[in-house]
Amino acid sequence: MKRSTFLKMTALTGTAFSVMPSKVVFGNPSGRLRIGIIGTGMRGQELLRLSLQRDDTDVTSICDIQQVMLDDALQLFQKAGKPKPAIYTGNQYVYKELLEKEDIDAVIIATPWEWHYPMAMDAMDAGKHVGCEVMMGTTVQEHWDIVKKSQSTGKQYMMLENVCYRRDVMAALQMVRQGIFGELVHLQGGYQHDLREVKFNDGKQPYGGGVEFGEKGFSEAQWRTQHSVDRNGDLYPTHGIGPLSKMLDIHAGNRFTSLVSMASKSRGLHEYIVKTGGETHPNAKVNFKLGDVVTTMISTANGETVLLQHDTSLPRPYSLGFRVQGTKGLWMDINKSIHVEGVSQPHRWEEAKNWLTQFDHPLWQKYGSDAQGAGHGGMDFFVVHAFLEAIKRSEPTPISVYDSAAWSVITPLSEWSVANNNNSIAFPDFTNGEWKTGKQIFANSDDY
Repeated sequence: MKRSTFLKMTALTGTAFSVMPSKVVFGNPSGRLRIGIIGTGMRGQELLRLSLQRDDTDVTSICDIQQVMLDDALQLFQKAGKPKPAIYTGNQYVYKELLEKEDIDAVIIATPWEWHYPMAMDAMDAGKHVGCEVMMGTTVQEHWDIVKKSQSTGKQYMMLENVCYRRDVMAALQMVRQGIFGELVHLQGGYQHDLREVKFNDGKQPYGGGVEFGEKGFSEAQWRTQHSVDRNGDLYPTHGIGPLSKMLDIHAGNRFTSLVSMASKSRGLHEYIVKTGGETHPNAKVNFKLGDVVTTMISTANGETVLLQHDTSLPRPYSLGFRVQGTKGLWMDINKSIHVEGVSQPHRWEEAKNWLTQFDHPLWQKYGSDAQGAGHGGMDFFVVHAFLEAIKRSEPTPISVYDSAAWSVITPLSEWSVANNNNSIAFPDFTNGEWKTGKQIFANSDDY
């Protein structure tokens, strides 16, 4: 497929895949969507549970290398009254057998970060659409590879960034689109979340904890903590940049143009180990490269600035630190407040609750009851629903491969900037100029 043809068929231009008959897309006369799940750990189980709730989707196969996680996943099938799936396990590359043998339309990938790239590439080569947990890849080249693979195969890739569907964030998006804040000037967000008990988790405590990681760790501690040992940059930017990107119409008349990052010293993880396991614990000798607070500034083609912060190694309450500021006012989630010139009292905050209720997005009004009980306050329901519904209908995913790449590539770009004396680096244009005429389709309807 020529690149120009593909671009016309993707979310970038707002033209759906529905020009192709569904039986050609799915190879399934029944019209039911058939998917496989690669990775049935804690995150994969939630995505699986939400997929099993649908009456138009069959989860026919699952893959994991840990039997305890597979056992938990199989219980979800039993609880949902769904047939037992084909199971792929035994080694790290067994997922390739699933891709080769299973007659499925799409895969959901929820594995350690370093496996997202090869699994997504292999899945698209095998003719499967991809819904992948963050991140897309670990290098700039890997991001380009996935974009080009999606283009050459015609298979969609959607990063499952759930915060784009957070209820207050979507209400703020509504306010942006209706001009409540005027012309946007500056936005902030990030990942500000104390993850010390996630990064050091021996599986013995009911809510995590301990000082073990790697082979002695449990769940995310088995792999995530090693990134803090080896890398220094914004390792998890998409929760912040994803929602802000949609407010800025990135790839729909706007794009990111440059980035600069700096990192603080690293103290939090070492002090946690000493406090929890003692100075003599072997992990007290580990040198963590990741700065405790990483700050990134991004410029855009339309003149806005974006500030992101990654802060996961120090004691703090959870906050994504959203700030959406324009010529007429601003909203901030950290103090749950808003100020709109001419409406709010001069120089005073007012509670954002009434505004968020007034501008509640139609998606939440329609599916709010269905989202009850879903992970992360319900937003997991929406991101899974959006991916599966778009693939089922042969329409573009509301988070495109270009969005996914631009959000995720912030990590290797920030690593370069930190390592090069906080120098600025040009932001890659994964659309090769097509952002100028792109159409925004994210949350433009009350369907998905």
